[in-house]
Amino acid sequence: MKILLLLFVPGFLCCATRPKAETLPRPNIVLVYTDDQGYGDASCLNPRAKFKTPHQDRLAREGMTFTDAHCSDTVCTPSRYGLLTGRYSWRTSLKRGVFGAERPCLIEQGRTTLASFLRTNGYRTAMVGKWHLGMDFPGTLGNRDWSLPVKDMPLDKGFDYFWGIPASMNYGVLAWFEGRFAMTPPTRWTRKKPNRIALSDYRITPPYQPEQQDGLMEVAPDFVDSECLTRFTDQAIKWIASVADDARKGEPFFLYLPLTSPHKPVIPLEQFRGQGKAGAYGEFMIETDWHLGRLLSLLDRENLAENTIVIYTSDNGPENTWQQRIQKFGHYSSGPYREGKRSIYEGGHRIPFFLRWPARVRPGSRWTEPICQTDLLATFAAILDKPIPARSGEDSISFHRAWGSAKSTHPSRPPVIHHAANGRFAIRSGKWKLIMEGKKKAEKRELYDLHLDPGEKNNVLANHGEVEKTLLTRLSGIVTSGATRDGVTSQNDTPLWADLVWLPR
Repeated sequence: MKILLLLFVPGFLCCATRPKAETLPRPNIVLVYTDDQGYGDASCLNPRAKFKTPHQDRLAREGMTFTDAHCSDTVCTPSRYGLLTGRYSWRTSLKRGVFGAERPCLIEQGRTTLASFLRTNGYRTAMVGKWHLGMDFPGTLGNRDWSLPVKDMPLDKGFDYFWGIPASMNYGVLAWFEGRFAMTPPTRWTRKKPNRIALSDYRITPPYQPEQQDGLMEVAPDFVDSECLTRFTDQAIKWIASVADDARKGEPFFLYLPLTSPHKPVIPLEQFRGQGKAGAYGEFMIETDWHLGRLLSLLDRENLAENTIVIYTSDNGPENTWQQRIQKFGHYSSGPYREGKRSIYEGGHRIPFFLRWPARVRPGSRWTEPICQTDLLATFAAILDKPIPARSGEDSISFHRAWGSAKSTHPSRPPVIHHAANGRFAIRSGKWKLIMEGKKKAEKRELYDLHLDPGEKNNVLANHGEVEKTLLTRLSGIVTSGATRDGVTSQNDTPLWADLVWLPR
């Protein structure tokens, strides 16, 4: 981070004086996942930010910043699949775009998730927030029986507890769900309403209609978009407090907290209005950061902070309104990187990633090698010294060496595969990033040296034929073999698909 004073060693800053992992009890884990937050939306990563994020800055100051961290895709559903399973979502039937609220869950029954792996190893597991991986609701649109349970949802994927909403708010079925049931059933109907405080935005707020009409979304009478962050954080705090005594006795917990901000609708609470210099978006990020602070304060009060891993990251780069924020406020949500959400360029998938673990990770340290959110499963397995189950985490590579004392004995991570919402691929290895051609004629093959050109302004493909050849071979092997990890026997869920225009048929 720009504001930290560090003695920098390329690749890492380690903490050899910290206790060995085997002397520690199993750590608690809190994973906070924001929605459409760009790399430049954390003030500690962006010295030109038009608002401050003091609690993200605190995580950076008290933990480790990963400056080359990537989500596994550039939109909601596939990124969440990669995060939770350690497998790239393009290996499934979802090759482009996102899910709506209602459809079979993308995580198939029996697949290992972060939650199921940790629960098997003695953790209590909870999810509070936005799911967006598909759910099976009772009945059909306009003919529901909300007395029946929801199926194929977080409680079927390793979580002991669920409180949240099914998907992004523009997809409907909007209600506060606890477990398998809506606390107040979504028996009303609405369309998106104007948002007068944000750029190119909408609202989901009463009054709602009692009768169904074409194009309307299901909504509960008590649902209000601006309440999401408060309700999610309140419920997360309540759940952690309920398991705190057991956690202090050595029975750890895992909380997954996927927030709905700063994704549209951008609706900061009144108490944050007028703060920062980036309009409603900046105010919404300030509110998001404030709720993170509430969570960190709880861990302090409960004497849980020392051996709790807190990870804070985002599902993809910033929404397309990033362009308007540059023009109107001079705020760069993607920081120095090119483009934003949905894009194959760095702004689409390079995201903020902070990890604090006072018992093991040195304050103010940095890791500058590439990592991917698919890597969390292998990292947690390494921390617990447990094997990854067979046919699981095919693309998960542990980054726990980032804070270990013997980094020189570990090889660099295998290449990271990037994937855009339009189906386009890229491969990243070391300083090189090879972007593959797409189905459109304008989508040509490109090569960038990210050490010299992090903004991807100078395509050097013509000058590095051997690099192109090597990366193409690696990319083709990873995509077609079904796995990134060596020695894993797996396969994709489908035959080769149309977006792989660079593969011979």
